Amino acid sequence: MKRNVAFPYFFIAPAVLLFAVFTIYPVLSSLLLSFQKSTGGELIFTGLANYQRLFGDDIFIKALKNTFLILIIQVPIMIFLALVLANALNRKLLKLKGFFRTSFFLPAVTSLVAYAVLFSIMMQDDGIFNTAIHMLGLDSIPWLSHPVWAKISMILAMTWRWTGYNMVIFLAALQNLSDDIYEAAALDGAGKWQQFFHITIPQLKPVILFSTILSTIGTLQLFDEPMNLTKGGPADSTMTLGLYIYQNGFEYFDFGYASAIAYVVVILVAVLSFLQFKVTGED
Repeated sequence: MKRNVAFPYFFIAPAVLLFAVFTIYPVLSSLLLSFQKSTGGELIFTGLANYQRLFGDDIFIKALKNTFLILIIQVPIMIFLALVLANALNRKLLKLKGFFRTSFFLPAVTSLVAYAVLFSIMMQDDGIFNTAIHMLGLDSIPWLSHPVWAKISMILAMTWRWTGYNMVIFLAALQNLSDDIYEAAALDGAGKWQQFFHITIPQLKPVILFSTILSTIGTLQLFDEPMNLTKGGPADSTMTLGLYIYQNGFEYFDFGYASAIAYVVVILVAVLSFLQFKVTGED
């Protein structure tokens, strides 16, 4: 009997071992590293010095503000567009559904680096964006060289890539909703937009919360877009927490400070996720 009880654990042992080695150990190791500093090639325990340093670091404060600004603007726009697209592509009378669904989802499976480089080329002074603007008789826009337009460029690029990803999640949820509610609403005189705001969105609230949390986590870890589009410039106007972690860890080799910033991101993710659950009323 004892041998039979222990037998299932042999099957899960490889997965548990891999999880411990590649997840638990790095997490605990980086937590310990955040309380240390490299001096003369040796790691020295410095307590909360790395965390105290954050409050006086102007670049960290700027990266934090930039990240939150992008989060506050980009995530709601993306989630709303994804909802509208999912609702439109769920129509029974729509033709070529497969084509449209694939087209909108395609950006989500492209390489992060490739799409960022593509946008950087299109947003050059003589790129396709400014060429189209010239055809309308307007002046060029400094997409990547102006602090405000650089942020807008990142928001446009992120929205293009991730809207289709969230759309597929919402589309899967929409296909599980009963048509009876919509038929009853139509008989009562509710229009399409009324059905969307008063039936679709309330029923998709758990799915919207799930997508919002995923998008929040992704934005707080934002790295590829600022790295490939602007390198954090101009004048650190697009510096994000993810890019600042990379710079401190792999350019300045200050792994202790980089780990401290990473755990600030972990705390922010936990706090924002908790607040999103509370705001939406989910347990």
